[in-house]
Amino acid sequence: MIVWLASYPKSGNTLLRSILSTYFYSKDGVLKFEDLYKITQFPQSYHFLPLGIDIDDEEQVFKNFINAQNLINEDKGKLKFFKTHSSLCKMHDCNFTDLKNTLGAIYIVRDPRNVVTSLAHHFSLNIDEATEIILDNNRFMEKSLKTSKVFLGSWRSNYNSWKELEKSKKYLLIKYEDLIHKKKTVTLKIFKFLFSLGIKFEIDMTKLNKVIKTTDFENMKNKELEETFYEALIDDKTGKRKNFFKLGPKNDWRKHLDKRNKDIIEKNFSSEMRELGYL
Repeated sequence: MIVWLASYPKSGNTLLRSILSTYFYSKDGVLKFEDLYKITQFPQSYHFLPLGIDIDDEEQVFKNFINAQNLINEDKGKLKFFKTHSSLCKMHDCNFTDLKNTLGAIYIVRDPRNVVTSLAHHFSLNIDEATEIILDNNRFMEKSLKTSKVFLGSWRSNYNSWKELEKSKKYLLIKYEDLIHKKKTVTLKIFKFLFSLGIKFEIDMTKLNKVIKTTDFENMKNKELEETFYEALIDDKTGKRKNFFKLGPKNDWRKHLDKRNKDIIEKNFSSEMRELGYL
């Protein structure tokens, strides 16, 4: 069954994947991008090919999310992490997932004032455009060469949708800011959650300490300078890959976000931001 690593875009999903992939898929606890790539995104086009689905038919793709997950889970006995930015929602009268396929979900959330500035850099937008995106309750993530279209929603609706799994005790919420500043504590909290789902493994503190060290943001940033990080987008103007690891913990909305957009975000997301301690 699947453990979802769910988030709104630019909320720390890559850091979460880096930690888990390095711990579970490396031998020595040292970050390698090739291990990170082992935690892939759902849905991707290849998930639907065995079903004979026309991947350009949006409705058929949405209607077969669960059928694609059924195929993934035919390979029993393996821990399956999947990244997703989808809301936990129903489209074309079909759910994104179900309890038969979902073992649990770790949702990582980030202060939306920092999400918007990171989103602007990643997608080459201005701050006004990025703010409009995170406020859009009807937002989709469009199909790419590899990934299929999913319903994103707004920052707020995406965050709230995954809380549905709390009822089944299959949900763990972590904050990006805590993952940055209390990485070992949060990682051990994640391990405890995985234990509660029935996943059995030993905690190797020596290996974990190496994971904590090598997934430091500056180390990941330097690693990107030395080798290609294939999840970084191509800049339309230069034709070159933009740096994926740009500011990280140094992305401070107080320095990069104008007052008008700050006020708009705080007004629209005040309830959730207070709930999370961002206000």
